[in-house]
Amino acid sequence: MNSRQRRGVILLVLSGLCAFAAFFGVLSLVNDVDSKVGPEVSAYELKQDVSAYSTLTADQFDKVSIPQRWLPPTAVTDLNAVTGKVAATDLAKGSLLQRDMISGQPQLKPGEQEIAIMVDAETGVSGEIHPGNTVNIFATFPGNGNNQRNESRIIVAGARVLKIGSQTPISKTSDQPDGRRTTQAVPITFALDTEDAQRVAYAEAFATHVRLALIAPGSDTSIPSADRTYTLEGDK
Repeated sequence: MNSRQRRGVILLVLSGLCAFAAFFGVLSLVNDVDSKVGPEVSAYELKQDVSAYSTLTADQFDKVSIPQRWLPPTAVTDLNAVTGKVAATDLAKGSLLQRDMISGQPQLKPGEQEIAIMVDAETGVSGEIHPGNTVNIFATFPGNGNNQRNESRIIVAGARVLKIGSQTPISKTSDQPDGRRTTQAVPITFALDTEDAQRVAYAEAFATHVRLALIAPGSDTSIPSADRTYTLEGDK
């Protein structure tokens, strides 16, 4: 082997050593980055501004992935945590959701009391009403045949829902041969003043049906007295 060939072999060996060194350098860098970043976890960002004490819903948030080691210990990683909660303060779009940003629904205010009634699960709730919602409470009453007409009444406007229980089978009067039928009902707890609580208790005892109508956030809950009662004859 002459000198030129020896120089060629040496250059090849040096090139191979440099390639291996570069490979291990890149591998070491990648491992170092992985060790600093670590695995990613899911968190949630607000996709809109939310005002203080507004009811929180899942559609107000976007799911994002963040390295676990960079995630604040108070970050919310399960969106079920906002169910039945309100914003503790004004929240800005793009903020990472954290536990100190949310709080439970406000409970009783001065002059209010809790009252719970059983509401038909299918016609009264339908899975769309949650704690913190505001609803109108409707009751339908049958006529007695002495020129008294069947009528539907809004017995309470703007009732605040505190709690919703689990479905429970109950027996109710019906036109079946045995005079009874079994249906699914849900206990709903409201925050009401004394007069409205009496109306709700009366309706549960004597109305044919009690239904809830969900009110959109920010809507005017006042209803004129003339619009609170409906009879079919009134449409004619």
